[in-house]
Amino acid sequence: MRTTFFTVGPEDAGERLDRVVAAHCPELSRTRAQELIEGGLVLIEGRAAKGASRVRDGQRISVEEQPRPPLTAQAEQIPLDVLYEDDDVIVINKPAGMTVHAGAGNPTGTLVNALLGRGQALSQSADLLRPGIVHRLDKDTSGAILAAKNDFAHAKVAEDFRRRAVRKTYLALVQGSLAEEKGRIELAISRDPLRRTRMTTKRSAILQNARAARTDWRVLARLAETTLVEVQLHTGRTHQIRVHFAALKHPVVGDTLYGADARLQRGKLALDPLGRNFLHAARLAFSHPRTGVWIEVRAPLPQELGKFLQQLCAASGEDPAPIDAALAPYL
Repeated sequence: MRTTFFTVGPEDAGERLDRVVAAHCPELSRTRAQELIEGGLVLIEGRAAKGASRVRDGQRISVEEQPRPPLTAQAEQIPLDVLYEDDDVIVINKPAGMTVHAGAGNPTGTLVNALLGRGQALSQSADLLRPGIVHRLDKDTSGAILAAKNDFAHAKVAEDFRRRAVRKTYLALVQGSLAEEKGRIELAISRDPLRRTRMTTKRSAILQNARAARTDWRVLARLAETTLVEVQLHTGRTHQIRVHFAALKHPVVGDTLYGADARLQRGKLALDPLGRNFLHAARLAFSHPRTGVWIEVRAPLPQELGKFLQQLCAASGEDPAPIDAALAPYL
C-alpha cells in the first residue's frame, strides 16, 4: 500500500477525476481508480470526491493505492430456477442481470455464488472463481446454462463443447427486417482494440488473435420492423450472436453496446427501453457425461421478453398470433 500525490496541470483541467487518476497512476486501471474513489481513498485538497467530479488546475490530489482484495466464490442464498439436475450436472435458467462468476465490479450475486448457497457440490476443474462452470452466458443474456458437479462430468462436457457436440439454441429479436429467411454468418471475432468492452468482426492489421466463428439463423416471425430469429451457435466466442448480427446492421434489440437503439422507435412506434438484450438461450442439448443419453433442456421465455413482444404487437397494431405460434415449440 502506498500513497501517490500529484497536482492537476492545465492539460487535465476539466477532466473527470477517475480519468485523471488512472492517467497519473498507470498501474491502476480506470475501473480500479473508480473503486478507490468510491472507497474514499482518493482526495482532492484533503476531501473525498466522486469519480465524475471535474478537476481544476492546481488542485492537489492524493491516491491511497490499496491492492484489490482477492476475489473468491462465496455462498449466497439466491433463488435459482433449476431446469434439470442429477448427480453429475445441473442446468439453470439464468436470469438477465446475473453474472456467471465473480469478476472486477461483480463480487456478489453471481450464478456460482447462488449454486454454492444451495449447498451445491461443484467440479474444481476450473479456477477457484468458476467451480462447475463449463460455459458462460453474458450478464444480460438469459436462459439455460449447465454446471458440472464433479471433475469427471466437467471433463466430459467440456470436451463435448470443444468438439461442438453440444447443441445451443437461442431466441433473438433483432432490429430491422432481415432480407433472407435463413442464413449463416462466418466472421472471425476478436477484441476491439479501441473499445475493450466490445468484440469486433472488422479486419485490421492491428487486430490479433481473431477466432473463427459460425452462427446459423432462421426467421421465426417478422414484427414492426424487427425480426424474431432462432439462432444456432456452432462456436462459442465472446458476444458472438451480438457482434455477428451487429455486423449485418441488425443489432439485437436492447443491445446498445453494439449499436441498437436505446428506445425502439419506428414511425408511430415508440416503446420504452427493454433494459436488457433480447437474447435468450432457449434450448441446451447434450450427451450425458456418464450415461451418454441425449438430454434436451428448454428454458421458457422470460416474462419481460414475452411482455415486450406483446407491447410491440399492440403498439404496431399487428396480430400477435404469428408470434405465439412461432414461440410455441420453445415453451
